[in-house]
Parts: sequence; C-alpha cells; structure tokens
Amino acid sequence: MTRIAFLDVDGTILEHGDAIAPSTVTAIRTARENGHLVYLCTGRAAGDIHPKVREIGYDGAITNGGAYAARGDELIFADPMPREDTDRLISYFEAEDIDYFLQSDEAVYASPGVGAMVDEFFEHRRRQHLEDARRLGLSEPVDPKPVISYRPLAEANLDQIAKTTFISKRSDSVDRAQADLGDRFHVIPGSIPLPGGSNGEIGLRGTTKGSAIVRVLDVLGLDAADAIGIGDSWNDAEMFDVVGSPVAMGNADPALKERAGGNVTTDVLDDGVWNAFVKLGLV
Repeated sequence: MTRIAFLDVDGTILEHGDAIAPSTVTAIRTARENGHLVYLCTGRAAGDIHPKVREIGYDGAITNGGAYAARGDELIFADPMPREDTDRLISYFEAEDIDYFLQSDEAVYASPGVGAMVDEFFEHRRRQHLEDARRLGLSEPVDPKPVISYRPLAEANLDQIAKTTFISKRSDSVDRAQADLGDRFHVIPGSIPLPGGSNGEIGLRGTTKGSAIVRVLDVLGLDAADAIGIGDSWNDAEMFDVVGSPVAMGNADPALKERAGGNVTTDVLDDGVWNAFVKLGLV
C-alpha cells in the first residue's frame, strides 16, 4: 500500500539553521525507494527552501503555508492573496510599527527594520551551528545560511504575495493582530526564532497546510487515512487535523503534541523523522 507523508521543514527536517540529522535523509530516501510518496509541507516560499533540504529529493511540495502546491515540477495550484488584502496588512504593520516579511512563491521581502534583528540572530546561530555539527558528528561544518533569505521590500510584486510574517516588540502581537484584522485573516504564532517580543504568520482564512493537503490528495487520488503529517509548529495544526497519522516532533509545543493526538516522535536532531517513519512502517 502506497502512503504519502507530508513533512514540515523548519524544526522537522531542518534544525532552525541548517543542521539535518543524517537519519532524516536516509528515512526520506528509503521511504521513496519503498514506493511511498514524500512531500514537503512548509510555511516557507519555494524559493527560500534551504539547498540541503532540496537535495534530499521529494515527490512534491506544499509551500507558503498552503497557498501553493506542486507535484514534481508541475504546479498544482497557486493562490496568492488579493492585492487589497496585502495592502491592508502592510498598512496595519506600518501603523503598529511592526517589522515584517512579505512572501511570494519565489522570494521573501523584508521591511527595513528586519535587517538588524536578523544580523543579531545570525551571529548567535553561528555559535549554535558548531555545537549542532559536533552533536551530529560532522567533522567539517560549513558556515550556516541565514535563517531566512530576503530581498528589499521595494522589489516585491504586491500582486503575488502569498503570506506575511511579522516580528513585533509586543508580546501580545499575535492575539492583537487577529482581533484587529478580523476573520478575513488567519493569524498564528510564528516559528522564526528571531529576537523581539513575538512573531506571527498571517495568511487568508481557510488557506492552511491542511486545506492544501486535502486538495493535493484529491489530485493524487489518495485517501486521507493513508496520509501522514509530521511537524512542530502552529502552522502544522491544520495538517494534523486532516491526515490519518499526525505526528508531532519532540521539540513541538506541548499543546501541539495534544493536537496530534499524543503521537510524538523524538527531536529534530534526535532522529525524529526516522523514528516516526519506522513506527509507521515506511522504512
């Protein structure tokens, strides 16, 4: 029986940097050799997926938190936000003095204040990277890529924005943004480990990893009961709701582990994907 696994990237395949457990690579490639399908299912833009993640090899990808999906090189669907919604979010961020990213499928664009925060975090991550490399037994670690690659905001095509991410000095920014913006938008805690009071992700209501998985399964003619979803962040919650076998990473929030029905594997660098695939019979 062919099964399909949807894998989050940051915190699931990739440590929030560029460290990948060797067993994760083996698990994905072996599962595919065994006749199963493996799709990425990430909040990231397709153009911002780390090269080390890409080179593992997949059957397809859901990106931008569910706004885009592809099977191999074939685009299944593309649902950027209407321009008026993007304009509303930009106006909100600027009125509230919140730094933000705009994300198209090709790239990520950052407001001017983001640079200093990213630089601060990147210096910290260089030190963490050496520790992670030693943990994984890598004798010649390379300098890590920035946590997120971005371009100047002025280069963004505002008619092609799929989602936004914000970084605020206020600790209540996620709840406040949802209250201020209303039901048109879906606001969740973000997974980018940057300085600041809080960070969040905003997309259109109804556009989630879960909604995208339902559409992809329909195109592929597969049953949700045979689908697996593995993740660690709040943009994975709706994924857990629609697959037959949800699995939370060991490094996930406790409440998210409950959302997965208590199905929990080990941490991202502690063979989390491998152990989940073994338990589920993919390898």
